[in-house]
Amino acid sequence: TNLNMLHAQHTQQAASRCSRQAASNVVSGLNAHSTRMPVASRQVQNACARPRIHSERASSIMAQSAATLSAPAGPAGTASSNGGGTRVMIIGGDGYCGWATALHLSARGYKVCIVDNLVRRQFDLQLGLETLTPIASIQDRIRRWGEISGNHIELAIGDICDWEFFGEAFKSFDPDSVVHFGEQRSAPYSMIDRQRAVYTQTNNVVGTINVLYAIKELKPDCHLVKLGTMGEYGTPNIDIEEGFITINHNGRSDTLPFPKQGGSFYHLSKIHDSHNIHFATKAWKIAATDLNQGVVYGVRTEECSSDPMLINRYDYDGIFGTALNRFVVQAAVGHPLTIYGKGGQTRGYLDIRDTVRCIQIAIDNAANKGEMRVFNQFTEMWSVNDLADMVTKEGNRLGLNVQKSNVPNPRVESEEHYYNAKNTKLQDLGLKPHLLQDSMVDSLLEFAIQYKDRVRTELIKPAVDWRKSGTNPKVASASASVSK
Repeated sequence: TNLNMLHAQHTQQAASRCSRQAASNVVSGLNAHSTRMPVASRQVQNACARPRIHSERASSIMAQSAATLSAPAGPAGTASSNGGGTRVMIIGGDGYCGWATALHLSARGYKVCIVDNLVRRQFDLQLGLETLTPIASIQDRIRRWGEISGNHIELAIGDICDWEFFGEAFKSFDPDSVVHFGEQRSAPYSMIDRQRAVYTQTNNVVGTINVLYAIKELKPDCHLVKLGTMGEYGTPNIDIEEGFITINHNGRSDTLPFPKQGGSFYHLSKIHDSHNIHFATKAWKIAATDLNQGVVYGVRTEECSSDPMLINRYDYDGIFGTALNRFVVQAAVGHPLTIYGKGGQTRGYLDIRDTVRCIQIAIDNAANKGEMRVFNQFTEMWSVNDLADMVTKEGNRLGLNVQKSNVPNPRVESEEHYYNAKNTKLQDLGLKPHLLQDSMVDSLLEFAIQYKDRVRTELIKPAVDWRKSGTNPKVASASASVSK
């Protein structure tokens, strides 16, 4: 009863903040590109933001991309049909990893449905951010993919935290696998203020619980592929195993989940997800693969590069951008590379082309029922100083004048530490990695140089200081959020 009251209060508060015009725009946009009627008999009234940052009850609409019958077979090299009609729901399919994955799977014969509340685009509007690469609307993206490939991608616009919407979308599509990218994925965003911290944890944890219940109640044989993060582990002074570690203590032995040390409220939300998934696999015999992903880089995949309207986003700002993305943009526009602190912070990295392949491998090699399988999804380990050195070398080779500068670290983290993580399971299943030094130019620097006129240098500087996160909402802009 208390939970229902809290949910009702939250819904009422959120509805009061929503713009009904936003709902009308979303519905109209979908209908303009849809080839069939909505999946649900009802349409949720609002497809607008929950308080400030996320949709309250988004429109319960399933749309399908319009494929031209006479269109070419698709981008060269992607015509294989080894998906065999496997039905894959991609939650967060309008985002960076989700969009590339949706096209990769669709090109290979999987039946794909994207579920997204489009809140990532709303974040940009609220914080004054902008992707380096210009991206089309999700409706135009899907329509264009249908035209050039002949493949349908279904679309459900809505919030997975809204059980009524998500349950209907799940039942209608009836997935064999669910790939769950649909979470607030920025550590700095979660540290802006109390409101963003609460949103991050509520959105991420509640959304994942809803996915678990959907599988349990509606399709128990559905395989969950959940995107976690290597940041769950922190930087321990021991080797990081893939999910579990065998411990001998006081004469007894057990294999337990590897200790977690999240470095932000975002990372902690991912840890909560992992614990909830582990419990659900034991209690309900769900099959789940938890992918602890490193830092992803790159814009180029075979499908995203096949047409300008399919291009992926590239974030370089101080909230959603990564150090590597920031360095590449800084090199392109002649801004010194800003290294946070001493630069010894070491993490795992992988190319976006490897991300989509890892997802496919996880789908094709499903976990057993009752098993939570953990893969560490990265291909190389680099320090921030290593990244700066590589960008400097490749930038200078292209005729850019690349300089480096150390700046105060806005994060609370070790700047010099031991880091050695295991990552053999995906490669044992067939992953053939792309290496950063081979991809720096074609997947990063070329795009930054091509779109350098879109760079806004005020977005490059650190935007969020972990130590200054407080209770007063900071909503002005990314560049102003750290100064209050």
